[in-house]
Amino acid sequence: MSLNMFFNNNFSAPRIVISAPHGRSGKTTVSIGLSAALSRRGLKVQPFKKGPDYIDTGWLTTASKNQCRNLDLFLMEEKGVKSLFGMASQDADISIIEGNTGLYDSIDIEGKNSTANLVRVLDAPVILVVDTAMMTRSIAALINGYVNFEPDINITAVILNNVSGQRHEAKLRAAIEKYSNVEILGCIPRNPLLNIPERHLGLIPQIEKSEFIPAIEKISSIVEANVNIDRIIEISKNVSSIQPSAFSLQPPTSKSGIKIGVVMDRAFSFYYPENFEALKNTGAEIVFFNALEYRFLPDVDALYIGGGFPEMFTDELESNESLRRDIKNAVEDGMPVYAECGGLMYLSRSISWNGKTREMVGAIPCDTEMTRRLQAHGYVILQDKNNGSEIRGHEFHYSRVRNLGNVSFLYNVIRGKGIDGRHDGIVYKNVIASYSHIHTMGAQQWAENFIKTIGNRQMYKYKIAV
Repeated sequence: MSLNMFFNNNFSAPRIVISAPHGRSGKTTVSIGLSAALSRRGLKVQPFKKGPDYIDTGWLTTASKNQCRNLDLFLMEEKGVKSLFGMASQDADISIIEGNTGLYDSIDIEGKNSTANLVRVLDAPVILVVDTAMMTRSIAALINGYVNFEPDINITAVILNNVSGQRHEAKLRAAIEKYSNVEILGCIPRNPLLNIPERHLGLIPQIEKSEFIPAIEKISSIVEANVNIDRIIEISKNVSSIQPSAFSLQPPTSKSGIKIGVVMDRAFSFYYPENFEALKNTGAEIVFFNALEYRFLPDVDALYIGGGFPEMFTDELESNESLRRDIKNAVEDGMPVYAECGGLMYLSRSISWNGKTREMVGAIPCDTEMTRRLQAHGYVILQDKNNGSEIRGHEFHYSRVRNLGNVSFLYNVIRGKGIDGRHDGIVYKNVIASYSHIHTMGAQQWAENFIKTIGNRQMYKYKIAV
């Protein structure tokens, strides 16, 4: 999978970045509303989310009716970001890129991983969403500070959010018009309908609640009624052309015959689409199944169990005893399994939370327990103990491993926490169970190595059968 091959012909790629001075300013709500409103106008909207995120991307996918993609300079580096953006945006009428945290926030003091630097890499205009609660004249000082902090960042306009009424709006507009040279695209009134349900990892995944689709429609209607959508379209077109990427995530025409089972349901929904596409690029077939409803393991050669919220569905997961038994037997028989975070929890002997313990698959010798305190959150750098290669990923979990048996680990942790602060990637037979989430662009040999393990297992089974 090549990330540095490009076509010669440039294309315009209309685009905007939705950012904010700080988190919880309303940029996700605005991005969802804009994506849905533009889609309703018949435009093909390509959404992106800056940073490692599964939940916002699900909402943006539903709102835009197109698969949202993540862009992350830490995981993908600049060439990977440009490549993925070019590939995904080629046929779009407009690309909406939602930033994360504040515009200039970063894991490093130079801001290399900030939304602002992503803006710089993609040469995109910024629309700043400002939460105006408890603010009047100070709005001008805030906007001017953000405009002048890194002057090469093109903050083209602002959207004022959480405006308490007409009098408040008039004061805000007067201050900005007198002291700032930034266009106001709209004022969104304070409205409880704009609140999206949350839990300990952020928004509730859209996959869990079908009634959230009406919520998206309400958000879209409010945003469209209070924001100048036509002007946003104009701003998105006032950009430089870019080179489209020749890098493709389309599967090959030939099939390998390998079937990879992927658990996709309300308990497990944290996956990057590029990881699926990287596996498909090898000729493998992806078979989705529901761990809450499927009573038996499908006919597959391997399993990929991503993250999610298994702690919210422990009763249902425990009650599906036949599937748990099938998975454990498959593991004991040598089936290759790659599990991340929630997948690790599911493969453990049990999950404990809120005073109750429920049995899980029991394929790896440990238990997991949920805690009130966040156990790990942030980027990770792992070193593969087999070949010394570096893998970049991220972690975000409230659970921890308990009663861990005598196991080996695939990864040394260079940055992050992993299982115990030094190691991640529990290895048992052909299982790798890790707290770290990886993206194929930060672990470019991941798909190939997984497929090789599956192929080796198939050869072994064939020899045994003979």
